[in-house]
Amino acid sequence: MTWKLLISRLLKARVRFSERLAQLWKLSFYLYLAGLFSVFAVLDTTVLHYTANMRQAAFDAMVRYRLLVPKPDPDIVIVDINEASLAAMAKDYGRWPWPRQVMGEFVEQIEKQQPKAVVFDILFSDADVYNPDSDAYFNDAIAATNNTFFPMLRLDPSSDSLSQVKPAMIPGVTPLPGAQPQADATVAVVLPHFQAALDGGRLGLHNIYPDADNVAREYMVYRDDYGWKLPSLPARIARELGWGEPAAQRVLLNWRGKPFTYRYVSFSDVFADMGSKDKKRTLDEFKNKIVIIGSTAPSLFDIKATPLDKMHPGVEILATAIDNFKHGDALRFPEWRFAYLLLTLAIVWLTALSFYRDTGRDKIDRAFGLSQFVLVGISYASINLTTTYINLTGPVTVGIAFFTLARLYSTATWRALEKSMVRAATAHGGELQATLLLIRLDTTHNVIRPVVLTRICQALLKTGRAGKSVEVLSGDQKGLWNLFEYTLAVSWVANAGDAEAQEAIRRDIDTLLTALPAVLRRHLAQPDNAASHFVYHGNIAGGDAARAGWRVMFAEALLEWDKQEKGST
Repeated sequence: MTWKLLISRLLKARVRFSERLAQLWKLSFYLYLAGLFSVFAVLDTTVLHYTANMRQAAFDAMVRYRLLVPKPDPDIVIVDINEASLAAMAKDYGRWPWPRQVMGEFVEQIEKQQPKAVVFDILFSDADVYNPDSDAYFNDAIAATNNTFFPMLRLDPSSDSLSQVKPAMIPGVTPLPGAQPQADATVAVVLPHFQAALDGGRLGLHNIYPDADNVAREYMVYRDDYGWKLPSLPARIARELGWGEPAAQRVLLNWRGKPFTYRYVSFSDVFADMGSKDKKRTLDEFKNKIVIIGSTAPSLFDIKATPLDKMHPGVEILATAIDNFKHGDALRFPEWRFAYLLLTLAIVWLTALSFYRDTGRDKIDRAFGLSQFVLVGISYASINLTTTYINLTGPVTVGIAFFTLARLYSTATWRALEKSMVRAATAHGGELQATLLLIRLDTTHNVIRPVVLTRICQALLKTGRAGKSVEVLSGDQKGLWNLFEYTLAVSWVANAGDAEAQEAIRRDIDTLLTALPAVLRRHLAQPDNAASHFVYHGNIAGGDAARAGWRVMFAEALLEWDKQEKGST
């Protein structure tokens, strides 16, 4: 078997399969498909959540490529325990962790510059058993401040029963409004070891909870544990400094840019300058600043994946959350599940009805493409211009999937489903009366593009009530066939003995010719006298002889029209 023969057979098989689909489902396929997608949309909204990952990927792309990026707050400074600091400090203080006296001296010196807040992104969970005096020094340094903040770490709730810490024992933890807190509940949490930090009460969780794909997009404002409100470290800072906390329990971070967007200073450089007689740094470098002490050193493993980078320093994520809370511009992401579901169903069913009513493939393509562009534009604009992220990825994704399947079916079956009086005549036996209306469009004063011809054709097809077909010769033919350019052929067929059906066809012709000027005015620049027409009736045999009968009738109609035009001149 040659390749040409194989390809020919495959093409014929495809045509037969398409015709079989058209016979089986007809235009109702689009309604069945819409019903199937509607069930999926409801299940996805309530149970499956398949489009959730798509929404996350869309958010990442929009954040990464948005046009209007907020600037990082210049009053937030990160004192970085980077690899250079670890190497420089190792000469005098050994490997990390350093003696706590180092941090005590740092706090004492930086407090002289009157910073607004000193925030540790370091969990001091245990005593330094080898340097108790160093720990005592740090504790005394903390006790002398009223603007130092410390993190606490929430462990897995499965360990709560093993803990002896009750929420009411933790400074800053309060009952949730309207809740009935469990007084005897315990929570597994790692608190700072230093009593001065506990007495100061400026504590907050610094847990970062990535999504299922291990990408950190959100920040918890507080945890709800047994009716108790455990604040995050940024929320505790916001409360202390009078900024106000976000109303939501969690927010999407409004990123300021890629890693190292904020101002960084090396811990070892600052510490060395503090102890030097010959100061090289300004004495008010940290005045009224929010100083965050954390690490970007890869060896300390405080690295997280974010929408902007796979290796985003955890201390900068904390800085971003503090920045968001300070300016009140953390991104809200309303769930609006019911609204998104209704939008999804509207997209699916409007598209299905357009295909079902045979609105026209070019119109459907343009309308659907424009609608999806607008929806994506709304999402993109929301993240650029507002702090409310409207995530329409789910409706857009489901809509595109539906449109793709519907368009494939339409492409495969349009020939079998198009209204054709030739096919109708072939399907009937006996003698039939065929009616042919030829309309020739004048191109002397109008430039008529193929798409305009198609629109005129569709408008005429929807005019009147009798079943008919409207076909167009677009003017793309060469040679002899170019003589028929810009001609529309409207055809009807009825049983030769059915007087009622023949009368309905005559009324349909009158309706169509009455509507023709208005149709031309909508689509042509100069519609006056832009069309001539000719009506021809004849009898043909149905069944297998119908095609030959139509060919003869078309030729006769052209001859009669030509005679009429010559007689009128």
